[in-house]
Amino acid sequence: MPNDTINNAIKKASTSNENYEEIVYEGYGPNGVAVIVEAATDNKNRTAADVRHAFDKSGGNLGTSGCVSYMFNKKGVIVIERATTSMDEEELMMLVLEAGAEDFQASEEIYEVTTDPADFSEVREKLEEMGLEFLEAEVQMVPTTTVALDEKGVEKMERLIERLEDLDDVSNIYHNWEE
Repeated sequence: MPNDTINNAIKKASTSNENYEEIVYEGYGPNGVAVIVEAATDNKNRTAADVRHAFDKSGGNLGTSGCVSYMFNKKGVIVIERATTSMDEEELMMLVLEAGAEDFQASEEIYEVTTDPADFSEVREKLEEMGLEFLEAEVQMVPTTTVALDEKGVEKMERLIERLEDLDDVSNIYHNWEE
């Protein structure tokens, strides 16, 4: 390859102001599982083709904008591991609700706090001030209904998620699969 070609490629790469665009793809996985894929890309055509290919190879299909988003609500989700807090469930629930959270769910190993996206930062800061540590704390798309899968469907869904996670441009994947 000539030196001029190499130098021009280096010059172009160092002076380019690539703009990354955030795009949301929606579609259906195996057995009608609703899937939302958030991506940040500098090439919409490449990313759309990659996402469509991942859906096609996993028994799903890419849909149009809005085809599954109505099945999700944007919520702030904070997950606290039971072992990291000395508070009992009722005491923690009262503190969380006083901090401005919408909901509090307890399971054997974790506590899950749900907030309105607008209140998320404020609730998170109040809980951090109380000395709580989080396993997870982010605004995400929470499904309103879930879909149970049989063994074959589980394999296909896991394959779809794995293929989507392998794409460089994909930042988040949300689904209503009941795991």
